Amino acid sequence: MPSRLLVLTDRSQLPAGRSLVEQVKRCIDAGACWVCLRERDLPDDQRLALATSLAGLLRPVGGRLVVAAPLPAAAAWGAVADGVHLRRSDPVPPHASLVGRSTHGEAELRAAVEQGCDYVTLSPYAATASKPGHGPALGPAGLRRVIDAVPLGETKLLALGGISSGNAAEAMASGAHGVAVMGEVMRAGDPGRVIRALLPD
Repeated sequence: MPSRLLVLTDRSQLPAGRSLVEQVKRCIDAGACWVCLRERDLPDDQRLALATSLAGLLRPVGGRLVVAAPLPAAAAWGAVADGVHLRRSDPVPPHASLVGRSTHGEAELRAAVEQGCDYVTLSPYAATASKPGHGPALGPAGLRRVIDAVPLGETKLLALGGISSGNAAEAMASGAHGVAVMGEVMRAGDPGRVIRALLPD
């Protein structure tokens, strides 16, 4: 597992005039080394171009890029993506070297673990501006309850949703391997400062 911090992209939340590649570069310069490219609404060629640019930033620092499903089967994708991040109902692709899945409760988490996913995101940990009304929030007690109910084995769990420098350590102290963050970083004028505050010591 490359890191205890996963950065998820969402170009719709970027500061005015900021490109997604520039925002992610600032994150990587601050120490982030694991990125999930979302942007599912883009045509495949534009999404591949973004993936290629992000992989070019991550490889020199030993980082990894996962791409949110659907991931086209074209050989070019295999050359840039280190893995795939699945939605709750996406089938596990054959031969993927790193597989993650979004989960939202005990049943989905258990299914992902049984499928052999390398990591999962469990959300929402806290109220989130990116998806208002999505919940209820787990909080530390809810996160601990779900983790206690589902033997994770080798699957790493990342808390997602409303993650900030104020609660990231709390989520990990409650049993999460790490945290995944989107809006807090994508909206930031200085995403490097946010990353440095989020990275575990």
